[in-house]
Amino acid sequence: MEVRSFIRRHRALWDELEELLGQFARRPRSVGASQIDRLTELYRSVSTHLSYMRSESPSDEIVPYLNALTTRAHHTLYQEQFKSSHQLRHYFRTVLPLLLLKRQWFAAAAALLFLFGALSGFFAVLADPANLHAVLPEAIAKGIDAEQIGEGAKSAPHALLSTAIMTNNIRVAILAFVGGITFGIWTVYLLVYNGLIIGALSAFFWQAGKSYTFWAYILPHGVIELTAIFIAGGAGLYMGYAMLVPGPHPRRFSLLRNAKESAQLLLATVPMFVVAGTIEGYVTPSGLSLEMKYGVAVLTLALLALYYFYCRFLRAQNVQNASRDLISK
Repeated sequence: MEVRSFIRRHRALWDELEELLGQFARRPRSVGASQIDRLTELYRSVSTHLSYMRSESPSDEIVPYLNALTTRAHHTLYQEQFKSSHQLRHYFRTVLPLLLLKRQWFAAAAALLFLFGALSGFFAVLADPANLHAVLPEAIAKGIDAEQIGEGAKSAPHALLSTAIMTNNIRVAILAFVGGITFGIWTVYLLVYNGLIIGALSAFFWQAGKSYTFWAYILPHGVIELTAIFIAGGAGLYMGYAMLVPGPHPRRFSLLRNAKESAQLLLATVPMFVVAGTIEGYVTPSGLSLEMKYGVAVLTLALLALYYFYCRFLRAQNVQNASRDLISK
């Protein structure tokens, strides 16, 4: 009698799980985050019911039914768990957009720090061209001659120069992220210093009358590279902020809790550097006109802007869904 009462009491949950599994099978793209959460909750509940029935009445006809139901639910939840394509698609379409908006002000702060360094480097070289070699690292300085500004601009190996900058930027992105463990101090230094490099170079080519050419060789891949640096730098700044303002938790716990999100932001820069490297390899040294190269830069900027607006659209959709679920309850 007790088993029959148990079945009647929980039958509605089993029916709900069946209906939800049918929706997953028929229209998988229409499934939202709240439905996935509900499926997980129902799966756990029905698994508990199956365990109870196996112990209380293992020969009951409901046991095979519950076993099949939990098997279907498990398969639905975990069938693509180890498929990298699914994980990457979910990451870039759902996880990353919301995370970028969540940390956008830290990325903006990283951009401002970089801009401050760039302006400082630009005006420092304008004031005294000798400051160029005091700012530039050797890998970049060897491709430029401060003694013969005009000839240096004409003979400077632009592809080699932009390659050195790209390699430097990848290193900067990783170090800017790791620098968060220094309460963000190292991250701030890296952003400002690397802004100094770009600013000093732009001043050099400005004085040589080759600023238009310089930016045509830098911007096509530089738009994506700099955006990646700002994202990584924002992740580092956030880790530093979480350590300085840990809230009610110890600093160590706060760092570990927020390191996962920051690492996910750093992961987003990997494909960005790959795309930037491809552009640098095929567009920068090509015979395309300077105007075409500027066109590539504008295109990359437009694509980044579209992704940002997609992030805002996704967040708005999530807010609407959450509000609808709240009202329905």
